[in-house]
Amino acid sequence: MPTLTLITGGSRSGKSTHAITLATADPAATRHYFIATAEALDDEMRVRIAHHQATRPSTFVTVEEPVRLPTAIAALAGRADVAVLDCLTLWVSNLIGKGFDDGAILAQAGTLAAALRQAPFPMIVVTDEVGWGIVPDNPVARRFRDLLGWTNQKVAHAADRVILMAAGYPLRLK
Repeated sequence: MPTLTLITGGSRSGKSTHAITLATADPAATRHYFIATAEALDDEMRVRIAHHQATRPSTFVTVEEPVRLPTAIAALAGRADVAVLDCLTLWVSNLIGKGFDDGAILAQAGTLAAALRQAPFPMIVVTDEVGWGIVPDNPVARRFRDLLGWTNQKVAHAADRVILMAAGYPLRLK
């Protein structure tokens, strides 16, 4: 039966690297997909995207989808042996940027969690833990932190396993 793995942690904690390691661990899984939510809206993001692309094995087919993740997952049925979705953090940011209200974002998060759970192939999802620091000093940042935290909870609840990355080391939470 397919499994759903959520990998969370801080910035530069090794989440994406670990996701790729998990995705390539099964030698029978040869059709690797990478669903990327990042959009190259500025030079700094273009550099980050280029770094991820350069470090990803060439066996991965990249699907760029900043918003419609359930549709992207469904489109891989029958094509993917395993897929990495990187990342929920940028996805929530993209939804906020598109003008979605909180209720719509949380509804989308629920729909995504169901789509991940129903995927007919293993899914590895990357996200960030952004709520461990100080409380942000502005409403937009607090809204983002809260929406990502609730989204992470929905996906973690649906997941078979949840891994916390710290300093490059995985800690299994679920």
